Amino acid sequence: MTNRYENLLKPLHLGFTSLKNRVVMGSMHTGLEDRFYNYPKLAAYFEERAKGGVGLIITGGISPNRQGWLLPAGGTMSNIADVAPHRLVTHAVHKHGAKILLQILHAGRYGYQPFVVSSSPIKSPISPFKPRQMSEKQILATIDDYAHTAHIAKKAGYDGVEIMGSEGYLLNQFLSRHVNQRSDRWGGDIQNRMRFAVDIVKAVREKVGEKFIICFRLSMLDLVHDGNTMEEVIIVAQALEKAGVTLLNTGIGWHEARIPTIVTSVPRAAFADYSAEVKKHVAIPVIASNRINMPDTAEAILAAGKADMIQMARPFLADAFWVNKTATNRVDEINTCIACNQACLDHTFKNQRATCLVNPRAAYETELLYLKTKKPKKIAVVGGGVAGMSAATVAASRGHKVTLFEASHEIGGQFNLAKVVPGKEEFHETIRYFKVQIEKTGVELRLNTKVNREQLEREGFDEVIVATGVVPRSLKITGSDAPQVLSYAEVLRGAPVGHKVAVIGAGGIGFDVSEFLLKPEHQPQPQPLADWQREWGIDPNPNYCSEGGMQAAQLEAPVREIYLLQRKTTPVGAGLGKTSGWVHRAQLKKHAVKMLRGVQYKSVSNEGLWIEMDGHDQLLRVDTIVVCAGQESIKEIMPAKDENTLANYHIIGGAKLAAELDAKRAIREGAELAAKL
Repeated sequence: MTNRYENLLKPLHLGFTSLKNRVVMGSMHTGLEDRFYNYPKLAAYFEERAKGGVGLIITGGISPNRQGWLLPAGGTMSNIADVAPHRLVTHAVHKHGAKILLQILHAGRYGYQPFVVSSSPIKSPISPFKPRQMSEKQILATIDDYAHTAHIAKKAGYDGVEIMGSEGYLLNQFLSRHVNQRSDRWGGDIQNRMRFAVDIVKAVREKVGEKFIICFRLSMLDLVHDGNTMEEVIIVAQALEKAGVTLLNTGIGWHEARIPTIVTSVPRAAFADYSAEVKKHVAIPVIASNRINMPDTAEAILAAGKADMIQMARPFLADAFWVNKTATNRVDEINTCIACNQACLDHTFKNQRATCLVNPRAAYETELLYLKTKKPKKIAVVGGGVAGMSAATVAASRGHKVTLFEASHEIGGQFNLAKVVPGKEEFHETIRYFKVQIEKTGVELRLNTKVNREQLEREGFDEVIVATGVVPRSLKITGSDAPQVLSYAEVLRGAPVGHKVAVIGAGGIGFDVSEFLLKPEHQPQPQPLADWQREWGIDPNPNYCSEGGMQAAQLEAPVREIYLLQRKTTPVGAGLGKTSGWVHRAQLKKHAVKMLRGVQYKSVSNEGLWIEMDGHDQLLRVDTIVVCAGQESIKEIMPAKDENTLANYHIIGGAKLAAELDAKRAIREGAELAAKL
C-alpha cells in the first residue's frame, strides 16, 4: 500500500549521519529533567516516542550553568556525574533507531531565581527578578559553559545538541534590540548582537568535532517591539551556518509577546512561510514548527519546499505513536493535540510534571499502565462524554467486555459544545479519535439509551462506571424563567440571541460563550490565516521589514454588545489557564466586552437584568441573558450506600465533581479507573 506522506517519511542525510524521517519531537520540559532520580521515568517517556517512530527527539532544556536555571536548582549538565542518568535516556532512544539531541537552554532574564543575568539589566514582564548585566568575563565563561555541556552530552550518548536561541531566552536577549542595549562589542548592530550566539556555536563545534549534530533554534519572528527584521534574521542564520550549525530550527515569538503563537485558536501552520523565507538563504536543513499537529499539514509544508523537517512537541505528548500511525495509513487513529496547554505548559509554569489532557499516560508511562486483563469483566459505562469514552476505550483495550450507554444521539458530551466555539475547532479531533477507538476496541455503543439501575442489574454487569456528566446550573432569581434567559448549552446549540447580551459567570465557559457571540454566525471555521494575522497585528509578509514582524491590528466590529459578569471580586478571568487565559482576556477586551466583577444578580425584567454593584442597583438593558454560572452533576443512577447490588459502582468526571468543566481530570479519572479494573 502506498503512503501519501512520502516527504514526511523520507530519510534526511546529514553527511556524517542520517535521520530516518523528517519528523522532530521538539523540546518540551516535563519536570522530570531536573532530578536525576526521575531519569528512569524520563527514559521511558522518550523511549515510547522513539518506539512510536519519530526520527529525531530534542530534550527539555538543560542549563549550561547555575545562572541559566529556569527554576531554582534546575537541571544542569556540567559534571561528569551527569553522564550516567542521561545514558539511560540516550540508550532507550537509540534502541528504536531514533536520534536525540540535548537542548541547552540558558533562561537569562526569564529565570525564576535570583542569579539571573542578561545582555542588559532590564527586567522581564513575566518573571520576578531583575537581571544583572553580563560582563565580558561572564560572557566568555558562558561560551565555555555551552561547549563544556555539549562535550558532556556527547559522552552521555547524545547525537547532538540544540542551542536554544529563541522564545526570548538568553541568546534571544542578546540577538534583539528588545533587551540588548549594550554599546560594547556584544551590542549595537546585528553583527555585534549575534556575536555571542555565533561564538557559542564555534566553541561547541570545536569541542565536539564535526560528527555531531548542532541544531540552533532561531527566532524567526520576535513579535515584540524592537524585535529583529527578517533581513536581520537571515544575517544571523547565514552566520550560524558558517559557524558550524547542522540544522536550523524555528522559534516563533517571545514568551512575553502579547500575540498568541501556540494556543488552539492559532491556525495550523500559521508560521511556516517565515521558515520558508529563511530556507531560501541557507543550505542547511530548516525545521518548521508551531501549530502543526496532523500529517496532512506537515506533508503539505514539506511538499511545497517550505522546510526540510517538521517539529512537533505537544502532538507527541498526545500520541507517542503519531509517526507509526502515519506510516501505516492509520491517521484516523491519531490522538490529536488540541493545543489546550492545560496539562502541559500550564503544569510546567506551576512547577508540576507536564502531561497531556487527551493522553494522561504522557510522562506517566511507568505509572499508568494499560495491561491486558487475566479476568475479563462485563462493564457498563453510563455516559458518552470524555470521561466515559476514556474509561470505556481503556477498559476494552485491556480485554474487558464494555457497553457504553449514551442518552443522546451522539457521543462527546460537553466537547460537542466546545467544538463550535471559535478557535476550538480542534475539539472535533478528540471526538473523532474516541469514535475510532470505540470501534477498534470493540466497545458496544448504545446511543439514545437512557438506562436505570434495574436495567443494569438485569443485564448482569460486574462493574458500572457512572460518567453521566453535568447539566448547566439554572439561575434562581425573579424572572429567571423568562424566554430571554438561556443556558450556555442552548446558546452553543444555536438558540437565537439578541444584540445586547449579559453573560452571567466569567469562568472558562463564560469566556467561550462571549467569544462565540462576538463572531458572525456564518464566519468560516477555523478562522482563515489572513484574517487571524490582521486581527492580531502580524505582518503577513515573510520578508517583513517591520520590527519583530508586527503591524497595527485590524479588528472586525463585534456583532453584539456583551457584558461579562461575575460574583467574585477578583479580576475577571483570573482563574483561566496561565498560558492561554491572557489570550481570551485580550480577545474580549479588544472587542469592547464590558467585564464587571462583584456583581449580585437581582431579577430579570422585560427591560433587561437588574444587578447590584458597590451597593447600588442598576439595570443592564439587554435582550438576552446567558447563564454560565456553573454546572450540576447528574448521578441519580448511583445506588444508596446500604443498597444491595450485583455490580460495583464507580463515579468519575463531571458526575463526581461538577466544579468548572475539567476535561483533564475527567479523561484521567476514566483512564486510571479502567486501568485498575
